[in-house]
Amino acid sequence: MQSPQAGRDVNDEDEAPEARADAASESANAPDGAAPARKRPKPGERRVQILQTLAAMLEEPGADRITTAALAAKLSVSEAALYRHFASKAQMFEGLIEFIEQSIFTLINQITERDADPALQARRIVFMLLQFGEKNPGMARVMVGDALVFENERLSARMNQFFDKIESQLRQCLRAAAEHAGSQTPTVDANGRASALTALAVGRLQRFTRSGFKRSPTEQIEMALGLLT
Repeated sequence: MQSPQAGRDVNDEDEAPEARADAASESANAPDGAAPARKRPKPGERRVQILQTLAAMLEEPGADRITTAALAAKLSVSEAALYRHFASKAQMFEGLIEFIEQSIFTLINQITERDADPALQARRIVFMLLQFGEKNPGMARVMVGDALVFENERLSARMNQFFDKIESQLRQCLRAAAEHAGSQTPTVDANGRASALTALAVGRLQRFTRSGFKRSPTEQIEMALGLLT
């Protein structure tokens, strides 16, 4: 997993002078010849570490519900330290969702800019979505909502909106493909195919997470995509 960012943290600016002061104090108090004290993370680094650790914990077997106490223990910090960077656990999950959104929609833009064939665009978007989930199992659990069952409802609503946007993008690609193929009802055709492709993607990701990450979401996907596009 690359370093996810959850937006600007107001604590980042506050931590900088505090970190410098602590470092100066430790340097002054350290005895001659002693090993230097462990450096504090730079502003923003701890935030990224928290999100990376949360995503990694979601990949572990039986990770039905992750508590802030367990997350803090994994990072060897106090729960209070977590709340200096995130106001709530829901905000931590929002950080993961932002990473998912930014990653996926950046890749979608690259696909639509590179490929001229709209039907090929749709197939590659779905394949990329499944491949992203396979490479980021913890994120896949967030995407299908398994990791959000016990969390704030707005998180599930946001992931639903994410897939609505995916379906809208697929609809746009498939409408252009239907028009190019001479369809008399391009909008109807595109709506049906986009809905089916989105359902396929969600279903494949759900099977992947609920199999303990054993069933690949891209298994025999080319045949399914060929039938639906």
